[in-house]
Amino acid sequence: MKVENSLKERTAKGLLWGMVNNGTMQILNAVFGILLLRRLLPEDYGKIAMLMVFANIASTLQESGFTAALCNLRHPSHRDYNAVFWFNVGVSGLLYVILFLAAPLIVWFYNDPDLLWLSRYLFLGFFISSWGTVQRAYLFIHLMNKQTAIISIVSLLVSGIVGVAMVYGGMAYWGLATQNVLFILIVAIMNWLYSPWRPSLQIDLRPAWQMFGFSSKLLIQNLFNNLNAHAFGVLLGRFYGGHDAGVYSNARQWDDKGINTINGMVTGVAQPVLSRVRDNQNRYRHVFRKMLRFISFISFPAMLGIGLIAHEFLLIVGGEKWLESATLLSMLTIYGAFVPITTLYSNMTISQGRSDINLWCTVVLCVLVWVGLIALRPMGLRTMVVFFIVLNILWLGVWQWFAHRLIGLRLWDVVRDVVPFLLFTVLVMGFTWWLTCGIQDLWLRLIAKILIATALYAGIMWLSGAKIMRESIEYVLGSRK
Repeated sequence: MKVENSLKERTAKGLLWGMVNNGTMQILNAVFGILLLRRLLPEDYGKIAMLMVFANIASTLQESGFTAALCNLRHPSHRDYNAVFWFNVGVSGLLYVILFLAAPLIVWFYNDPDLLWLSRYLFLGFFISSWGTVQRAYLFIHLMNKQTAIISIVSLLVSGIVGVAMVYGGMAYWGLATQNVLFILIVAIMNWLYSPWRPSLQIDLRPAWQMFGFSSKLLIQNLFNNLNAHAFGVLLGRFYGGHDAGVYSNARQWDDKGINTINGMVTGVAQPVLSRVRDNQNRYRHVFRKMLRFISFISFPAMLGIGLIAHEFLLIVGGEKWLESATLLSMLTIYGAFVPITTLYSNMTISQGRSDINLWCTVVLCVLVWVGLIALRPMGLRTMVVFFIVLNILWLGVWQWFAHRLIGLRLWDVVRDVVPFLLFTVLVMGFTWWLTCGIQDLWLRLIAKILIATALYAGIMWLSGAKIMRESIEYVLGSRK
């Protein structure tokens, strides 16, 4: 009983600090994003969006799935940490040299000469990140969510202030790039400050190679995840130009702010907690379903709520130049509402030691996304976005099939856990839209939508006796004691 209570308490605290971390992060991101929207053009965002696929792929290669591999070890040793550290640093250095030399090819691919030195500057981020990857893994393994929250908030605050100052000083996309690089630098430095682990010069890469059988599958999965996430940035930048890439990138970044807030709560505790109960399938299934209900309770109203106010919000903070982004954002939040559920399924397969399933699901989905987007390119951006949303939601059926095989999770149980929250949310958002559609003033309509939707959803959850709502309140209050 003590072990179970301890796990429950650590899960609650992990969720609380994940909420504090990601909630504060996204609030700060929103503030800085609003300030940047007023000064930047879609083309400025487009330049960064076109480069991020290269930076993220390089970052994935240097990390190589070792964070999850270390977490999956019951008792990782100094040799394990040290091997991963030097592997990450060595690979990232090699990748930076390759991309530095390949910058002219990136300029040729996008036909944009501004990208030559911008890419070489932006790519410094993944090299700097490699020096703090193992320290970050240590914090993650030991559920040091409070320290992680402090690191993230301080890093974003400092880098955001510098980035905004540069943009307002007339440096446009250079300010965006600096914000990205500086954030990574501060995170790496603070990871060293909070993590007690230190590398040694006794370099032995054999433990890393022993973990590579597990981590290599996650590496390939993360590569395809990045290709999936940045498909629009690459294709729009190549075939439509920086303006359309920037329009989509801006919509996607606001969608991602909501996704990351919820995903941060999930990833901060899901894999460590699920790994601790994997020897008891009934308990494992119980913990998984409780997490699924919590995600559904939070994700659907949060993400569809963003879609509800997308038009008013972007027009108020950015002006008419972002009208196209507002429409795309309202569409993308439908996809975003289901992403945290996919993340939970993904963490479930990893905790079960089946990274091969993650690999298979991610690779096939990515291939389908790219083939579909290329085929639908002549039909326009909105058609491509609809395809992307529908495909990702339908793919949850594949994840569920594997969950049934691995932990005996029945589809009917998932429907009972998820669908009520989805239906209540859709009804609330629809009714709120109907009540407010006649309001002409943007500010008044925005405030009315937020207040009405929040009150209706909270009221329905409370009156219907939603257990997860009461438990969530108890968790938060209990974690403060």
